[in-house]
Amino acid sequence: MFLVKQVNFNKTIIIKGLLTAILLSCFIYLSHFKIEIKLLNSILGLASIYMLLTIPRLSLVIAGFFTGILWFYWIAFSFVYYELSYLIPFITISFGLVMALLFFLIDFIKKPIFRAFAIFALTYIEPFSFNWFKLELLFIDSYFNTSKLAFALIIISMFFLTRKLKYKPLAIVFLLFAIDYSKPIEIKEPKLKIYMSKLNISQSLKWSNKNRLNIIDRNIDEINNAIDKGYDLVILPETAFPLILNKNQFLMEFLKKKSIKIDIITGAMSSDKNGYYNSTFHFSNTKVKIANKVVLVPFGEEIPLPKILTNFINKIFFDGAQDYSKATLPTNFDINGYSFRNAICYEATTDEIFQNLNKTKYIIAISNNAWFVPSIEPTIQKLLMKYYAKKYGVIIYHIVNKSDNFIIKP
Repeated sequence: MFLVKQVNFNKTIIIKGLLTAILLSCFIYLSHFKIEIKLLNSILGLASIYMLLTIPRLSLVIAGFFTGILWFYWIAFSFVYYELSYLIPFITISFGLVMALLFFLIDFIKKPIFRAFAIFALTYIEPFSFNWFKLELLFIDSYFNTSKLAFALIIISMFFLTRKLKYKPLAIVFLLFAIDYSKPIEIKEPKLKIYMSKLNISQSLKWSNKNRLNIIDRNIDEINNAIDKGYDLVILPETAFPLILNKNQFLMEFLKKKSIKIDIITGAMSSDKNGYYNSTFHFSNTKVKIANKVVLVPFGEEIPLPKILTNFINKIFFDGAQDYSKATLPTNFDINGYSFRNAICYEATTDEIFQNLNKTKYIIAISNNAWFVPSIEPTIQKLLMKYYAKKYGVIIYHIVNKSDNFIIKP
């Protein structure tokens, strides 16, 4: 009888953990399949916070492990292109273990009020500078606000729901204050005809020398097509030109000449005496402005560890390659009198790129999602951009290789 009870107890622990992980991940997968129902996302989001407040510690650890995998399994896909496929299961499990540790710490002090504070504290924690685990995103397509204050009110509301009957009505009170009553911010789109190029080049082909000329020709076809159709601006994705563009004098001069007829924004590599950069090039009326990436991808473009460990990892896994160099400040482009902030992939989902916008209300974000598709990565990226567009009151034009382009309004 004791063994039966123990087995049932363990099953309950596991089921609660799995259910919590599923609830915490539902909004991503629903959005991935184009199901964005505010009421459903509101209920699922509230249920996930309630579960985090009430499940046992061991269930929390299980929830953290599976949440890490459900949110971030796709990160390991990029290792295929470094010929490190054997690391995929280890990388995937490591994300689960990191999240399991974070969730364990939620109940480090076994007091309900501490757990509530710890859940809120999770919104400030960015392991290894990777900031894509945002619990506020649970409510991005819901009836609730996604601000820190609103998230705190939701936690307080669910906390009172776990208390004695006389405190439960307070849950409704705090929840009412967390609802998003604001009206959509009205921002006029610039009076520009913008051609958002759609590329679909696999990562395995992108940097192959034998494909380079074909890719360059395809890019030029896109530019010519935009010119023929009377567009003011053509935008190509991150590293659309798979080369160090500022060192290719012939191509630079060719694009400068093309820019007499149309403004061109494209991603490519650049280099100088300080190193190599992931860059955006803006060609306009024979002039060129280069914007280097400010926020690098942790463990993708830089190793966010002490130098001795960084050098060791680069030597063992990346043939001694060095981290990318980076700019210190974001760059704005002036296009026909409109100011656009440049953002390259990951940095379009960070606060740093939105600093000191002044009157700039438009963001051009370019990405290469070929590293991670097919997966939910483009979905999480889009949800994060929704979050930042709303937070900073900007319009984001996202131009992508290997997934859908889109325009996000606040």
